[in-house]
Amino acid sequence: MSLRRTLAVAGRVLAQIRRDHRTLVMLVLLPTLLMSLLWWMYEESPAPVFDRIGPALLAIFPFIVMFLVTSVTTLRERSSGTLERLLAMPLGKGDFLLGYALAFGLLAAVQSGVAVGVSVGLLGLEITGSVALLVVVAIVDAVLGTALGLLVSAFATTEFQAVQFMPAIVVPQILLCGLLVPRDSLPGVLEAISDALPLSYAVDAMTHLTTSTDTGEVWTDLAVIAGFVVAGLALGSATLRRRTP
Repeated sequence: MSLRRTLAVAGRVLAQIRRDHRTLVMLVLLPTLLMSLLWWMYEESPAPVFDRIGPALLAIFPFIVMFLVTSVTTLRERSSGTLERLLAMPLGKGDFLLGYALAFGLLAAVQSGVAVGVSVGLLGLEITGSVALLVVVAIVDAVLGTALGLLVSAFATTEFQAVQFMPAIVVPQILLCGLLVPRDSLPGVLEAISDALPLSYAVDAMTHLTTSTDTGEVWTDLAVIAGFVVAGLALGSATLRRRTP
């Protein structure tokens, strides 16, 4: 792998997205708009529902958006023949995937910063811990969605199939991450499955920041999520095909 080639791929992806205004708006603003809708839904609620579920959804919304956009975009590169032409050059699969991860990681930083800033500054989301660390967790969650999107794109042959992976990969994680039922209240088998899913640690980190200033558990959760990101990129590099049959 080459840093120069990786940066070239990242620059190409960013330039491409900058020309696609709809995708750019979706990437940057959709999580913020969804958080605003959630706040509006519970504005008249006497219980602090928004403060209870808001942090978890700050982890989930960027994860979903980055998963969808990355998986579809990567598949489009392969089905159009662009990936095959790129890999015919002195460009390895690792350069390609890392370039994509870097580009979408930068977009994730902007996306998460806007979402957290609006949620805490304008919508009044109560955070006991560090807001800066909350932004870091949101960014890592979005990068996790990018890594998993790159991974599943290798197994899809059409953009529709890429979207179909969402019910199989994303929805079970949302159901078991602790948003609906505390993870320690799940049946034993489901709790064990939850412990093996990366989104569970993202939600745990976000939730912990709402109730405590102790950051030890948050950094542990971040380390686990980072491990899943590295594993996803490594598997994506190993399974990436040059073109769609």
